[in-house]
Amino acid sequence: MTETSIAIIGIMLPLLGTTLGAAMVFFIKGKLRSGMKKALLGFASGVMIAASVWSLIIPAIDMTEANGGVGWIPAVVGFLLGIGFLLLLDSKIPHMHINSEEQEGRPSKAHRSFMLLFAVTLHNIPEGMAVGVVIAAMLNSESSISLAGVMALSIGIAIQNFPEGAIISTPLMDSGLSKKKAFGYGFLSGAVEPVAALLTILLASLITPVLPYILTFAAGAMIYVVIEELLPETHEGDHSNIGAIGFAIGFALMMVLDVALG
Repeated sequence: MTETSIAIIGIMLPLLGTTLGAAMVFFIKGKLRSGMKKALLGFASGVMIAASVWSLIIPAIDMTEANGGVGWIPAVVGFLLGIGFLLLLDSKIPHMHINSEEQEGRPSKAHRSFMLLFAVTLHNIPEGMAVGVVIAAMLNSESSISLAGVMALSIGIAIQNFPEGAIISTPLMDSGLSKKKAFGYGFLSGAVEPVAALLTILLASLITPVLPYILTFAAGAMIYVVIEELLPETHEGDHSNIGAIGFAIGFALMMVLDVALG
């Protein structure tokens, strides 16, 4: 396969994962069980943390050192900027989380279902950025990221997007939405990923020297989502280790994909 075809597949696979997950609203009756939801959230967190390390931070360090630079500088700077960027979006964009009645970000009179959509869309931006910057790195002759590495990250994010899509869409029906609308909102939340990927590819191609910083920026943004939103939800209600088990499985799966294919 050519680099262009790999890039197209890499960009679209995460959206496919979200879409298939959102389609579970047509098959799931009632709410997801608490234990299942915690396991899926833990799994998604494990995939994102492993992808941040093996697909983004380590390649950024290797790329910098190969060019005679100090590897930890872009790793630290980009990572902290990514955290700060998501923190800024989280504080400015009006949104509401699925299990909360409290609005976050700037005050807004938007309908609750739209606020829920904004929250999910906000969290999908870093995943699209991660895919985009890895594709940009693959296209860069100075990078060690291969076609297989791009596919490993894209497949990993697509896999974790499947349970995320289900977790997103099924509670939307409790807000009074029909199954079709809940599915549509789930799909729209994932549609931001290819857009973010394309914009990141464009940015990285225009400013090639900062590619390592963009890699670690995406890592910081993803880790922010994990720490701020996903992991806390695995500890809601009765204490359970199921979230930790899901995390371990997701982390191990993404690590194997990246090391074996990358």
